[in-house]
Amino acid sequence: MTIGLLSRPAPRVTLPGTDLGEAAVRAPGVGNGVLFGALALLTAAIVCLDVLTGQDLRLVPLLVVVPAFVSVFGTIGQTTGVAAFVMVVAVASRLSAGGSNWDIASSVVFTALACLLGIGACVLRIRHATEVARLRSAAVALQRQILRPLPIPTDQITAHGSYTRIEEDHLVGGDIYEVVQSPYGTRVIIGDVQGKGLPAIGVGFAVLGAFREAAIREPSLIGVVDRLEDAVARQNAFAAQTGDAERFVTALVLGFDGDGRAQAVNCGHLPPRLVHDGVAATVPLRRTSVPLGLAELSNEGRSAERLDFPPGATLLTFTDGVTEARDAEGRFYPLDARLSRWARQGPRELLDALGHDLEQFSGGVRRDDIAVLALSRVAESAPTPSEPTVYEAMRPAEALSGR
Repeated sequence: MTIGLLSRPAPRVTLPGTDLGEAAVRAPGVGNGVLFGALALLTAAIVCLDVLTGQDLRLVPLLVVVPAFVSVFGTIGQTTGVAAFVMVVAVASRLSAGGSNWDIASSVVFTALACLLGIGACVLRIRHATEVARLRSAAVALQRQILRPLPIPTDQITAHGSYTRIEEDHLVGGDIYEVVQSPYGTRVIIGDVQGKGLPAIGVGFAVLGAFREAAIREPSLIGVVDRLEDAVARQNAFAAQTGDAERFVTALVLGFDGDGRAQAVNCGHLPPRLVHDGVAATVPLRRTSVPLGLAELSNEGRSAERLDFPPGATLLTFTDGVTEARDAEGRFYPLDARLSRWARQGPRELLDALGHDLEQFSGGVRRDDIAVLALSRVAESAPTPSEPTVYEAMRPAEALSGR
């Protein structure tokens, strides 16, 4: 999810537009032929039963519920057509049955009101569904600005990954990730914002905005992390002014240069796993520091350390939604034991197996957002991409400045 300095263009993603969403809302749930064919059969059955029961039990008036039923799934035109048909049948049946003028008039008025209510319900349903479609389209566009679709290729690595929200109707949660191609190599961040909801999303967006700019401007990985710390501190200062709670962010920041070297700065995040030659092992990070936003509570500065990332290996990074997933008996997900089963699979296959296994293990019950990145080195024989254009280099700064 990044507006990064990419030497190779990212795959083009087509966003679902508002027009497409509205068209789907207004599309009929049932074809006209099926709908009016079923209506004709139902009417014939009710009229036959009405004739058989005689004057003791009138069944034709029951047709007034049909427009209301159609309004649940049909279009305004379909509901209006059904209402008109029901109106004609009901009035004709009432006139043929005879009776006083008052009885006939009251029956006609009742049928007309019922049909109008059905049409009105359909109009309100489609109007509400259209508003929801517009909001969802805007939310999807916002999500693309916060979390870029995966995979993300750069000069040094390819980042495969998956993102699962704790709530299916929420497109963005508290977990963040980003991959940026910079003049100093590829910079990657994966993190987890304390808490949930819109305040947590705001903090996450502040971190991502700072990362996109710092990843390109800062020569060292520590410099990048310092800028992230400043961003969280500013966000917490603003939160204190508005009465919101201050938050921190656990994060793992990685750097990959053109010589195959990798560095990591761990800010209270889970250590990654290295999957290589059929073995999955925890990467020992001995210099773990406090989360972003809590630097003033620690007397020790942050430091970067080297990682072993050989060719053909997969570096798996993730948030605690993976390790804290539980089964029906409350047991935590045994990540390391499960990874050994898929240690000879590629990054994409590994992610698919992990996602399916997590879903089976937890029974589909999510307790936290889940973000997973599977990073693999680009083959040395790959062709050298062209230099980034001026426009590509300007995109991160323009996105942050609002231009």
